[in-house]
Amino acid sequence: MALRDIVKDGNPVLRKKSREVEVFDEKLGKLLDDMHETMIAADGCGLAAPQVGLLKRVAVVEVDGDYFEFVNPVIISQSGSQQGPEGCLSVPGRSEEVIRPYKITVIFQDRKGNKLKGTFEDFLARACCHEFDHLDGILYYDKAVKK
Repeated sequence: MALRDIVKDGNPVLRKKSREVEVFDEKLGKLLDDMHETMIAADGCGLAAPQVGLLKRVAVVEVDGDYFEFVNPVIISQSGSQQGPEGCLSVPGRSEEVIRPYKITVIFQDRKGNKLKGTFEDFLARACCHEFDHLDGILYYDKAVKK
């Protein structure tokens, strides 16, 4: 495993739409391992591939000791609402209030290409939505509550 550099706001890669992963190999596994290690070292709870300079639909999220790897995630349902502060490893020193769904159901693949489905609530749902937005070139402050 290796730490990767985190791309900062202003880098055009953060505003591009990521491509679906089609090859599930050792290289993808290494990317996921590196992203997890990088996220932990940066004291984050999520990291998406564009944040390490790669336009792949890949994200990792860890909340309260629960760790998830998402490849090609798609939110298929959402319900409820929650509002709270968000920050981002790519936008250091800044936070904004953002409204997110309280509960989401996601279909995704794991590092081996197996199709999975999961339902996530509360802060875990918020973290997933934040990371999945990165895969479409959206930053959290794009969705900030206007004061």
